[in-house]
Amino acid sequence: MDEPGLTYRGRRITAADLTCLRDLLATQPGLSRRALSLAVCAAWQWQQPNGTPCDAICRGLLLWLHRGGHLVLPPARWRSGKPWRPRTSAPPVLIDTTPITGALRALRPLTIRQVRRTPDEALCNSLLAQYHYLGYQQPVGAHLKYLVVAADRPVACVTWASAPRHLGPRDRFIGWSAAARRRNVRFLAYNTRFLILPWVTVPHLASHILGCLAARLSADWQQVYGHPIYYLETFVDPARFRGTCYRAANWIALGPTTGRGHNAPTKARTQPVKDVLGYPLTRHFRQRLADG
Repeated sequence: MDEPGLTYRGRRITAADLTCLRDLLATQPGLSRRALSLAVCAAWQWQQPNGTPCDAICRGLLLWLHRGGHLVLPPARWRSGKPWRPRTSAPPVLIDTTPITGALRALRPLTIRQVRRTPDEALCNSLLAQYHYLGYQQPVGAHLKYLVVAADRPVACVTWASAPRHLGPRDRFIGWSAAARRRNVRFLAYNTRFLILPWVTVPHLASHILGCLAARLSADWQQVYGHPIYYLETFVDPARFRGTCYRAANWIALGPTTGRGHNAPTKARTQPVKDVLGYPLTRHFRQRLADG
């Protein structure tokens, strides 16, 4: 029988899974934790659509099982003197802050570059750290970053990441089952940061950028991660913003969050309530997400 309560990041851990892990540890005691993780990914055929092993998630699973007493990992061969925490800063950058104003047509043509894993990624990170009200935090999991340039001057930064696994207004709008959500949430992308630089005042620029990104994001995601995107989503804090640029770009207001935060263990409100907005990238998004 399956051991009760063993579910990690939406994946059910069965008795057969635990037996496989314990046998692997017993037959190959010399494996490091990283080597063990890669061996588990190979044994379970656990990989991303682009063929990359799900190594980081697997290492998290193994450590979680180890701490829960379900298996015993080999001793760690390397330890950090500092606790791990996500990167939340980037070096400051000096750029031209001369005001950019006028009509959108005068600013064109805009160049929108996907900058993850390119030399311009550091610039994008630094601009977000300096000028976005939430600062910068390195996304975990699948993500893309865009730098928007006009006449060789940055005017905006936009980042996208893997969507939250549970989101009530979105889940009701799509109409998918829990099983379909677990299978297909990877086909959603979440707009984590959208920054128009503070010296840029150009009407309709933000909604124009959203429209341009909606036209290319799925293809860019396919190129990097091996699968398309069918649906976009974001949160808007109504205490700060009205979400005008999203609404002008035809995003759909779906309702408020509960304010319970990510994987909150209780039903107590711990975060500001935010508005959820979504944007389907295909007419058949419900069929592809709910029935795929």
